[in-house]
Amino acid sequence: MKHKLNKAEKEGEKISPILPKGVKNYLIDIDGTICDDIPNEEPERMATAKVFDGALETINKWFEDGHVITFFTSRTEEHREVTEKWLDEHGFKYHGMLMGKPRGGNYHWIDNHIVRATRYEGKFTELVEVKAKVQVFKK
Repeated sequence: MKHKLNKAEKEGEKISPILPKGVKNYLIDIDGTICDDIPNEEPERMATAKVFDGALETINKWFEDGHVITFFTSRTEEHREVTEKWLDEHGFKYHGMLMGKPRGGNYHWIDNHIVRATRYEGKFTELVEVKAKVQVFKK
C-alpha cells in the first residue's frame, strides 16, 4: 500500500518518523516495574536493586524481536551512572534511557502518535489485548 502524502509532505516539509509496522516503542519504568521500588531519596539502594522475575527475559526478547526499548524513569540525571551500570550488570538490552519522568503516577500522555499504556501489576508475561475504557478528546 502506497503512503498517502499529507499537506506538509506535499509542500516538501519533513514530518516526524513513524516506525515500521509491527515495531513497538517500549517506554519502560524502572523502579517498581523491573526491580524493587526505590525512591530517589535512597540512591544508595539503586546499585543493589533486585530484578523482578521475567523482566529481563521479556525486555530482552522484545529487543531481539526488533522493538525499541527505552527506559523512562523518575530517577534524576545524578542517578544515570548507577542506573546504567545496574542495567548493564544485569544484562538488560536497551536503546536509551530518559531520566526525570514526573513522579506520582496518574499519567495522562497526550501525543499525536498512537499511545498504548500497560500497567505493570506484578509480573512480566506476554502482552494480550483486552477491551478497556479510555478517555479521548471531545469531538
